[in-house]
Amino acid sequence: MERIEGVAVGRCASSPYLRPLTLHYRQNGTQKSWDFMKTHDSVTILLFNSSQRSLVLVKQFRPAVYANEVERHFPGSLAAMDQNRPQVLPGALPGSVGVTYELCAGLVDQPGLSLEEVACREAWEECGYRLAPSDLRRVATYKSGVGVTGSSQTMFYAEVTDAQRDGPGGGLAEEGELIEVTHLPLDGAQAFADNPDIPKTLGVIFGVSWFLSCMAPGLGLP
Repeated sequence: MERIEGVAVGRCASSPYLRPLTLHYRQNGTQKSWDFMKTHDSVTILLFNSSQRSLVLVKQFRPAVYANEVERHFPGSLAAMDQNRPQVLPGALPGSVGVTYELCAGLVDQPGLSLEEVACREAWEECGYRLAPSDLRRVATYKSGVGVTGSSQTMFYAEVTDAQRDGPGGGLAEEGELIEVTHLPLDGAQAFADNPDIPKTLGVIFGVSWFLSCMAPGLGLP
């Protein structure tokens, strides 16, 4: 996962996942404009494995995180990459700087599927757990990337056991996914969420806090 080589950055001419646009509008009589990205909404699933008394997370390399770390260490690296052909990034950083801990998640990009059905599909593809929509509890729906995308994400919760894991997980290789399933023991969950040196998404922090305050007491967990 962390063996990253031949890194180059180029202009994004087209993408099935995002589209850069500019919104022109008048606010209180003042003409304004704002650049944004049109993206898909998404779902995320907080999984509690009662067999192992742990929260199920995924770990994967995120190119955007890696590129921003390169820019952080070598300021101006991305600003110079305004070319039609990919340009090699200056400096070399280990692939580990682009690896993050996340909740199982996926895009809502298939017409006809409910949010619950998308969540169940992602739980199977990424983590190997078979779930039915009725197994899910909706936790919250919120806006993500409000300054850039404004897309919506819905978080679900589900309790699973080892017996429900009958697949390898790891994501879909044909979609370029390479995902590692990890287990976060409950006794170290809050410290994990609070540690700024562990790269993680806001969903992990919120999910840990929500589980410990809303679910753990009812499950008889400390």
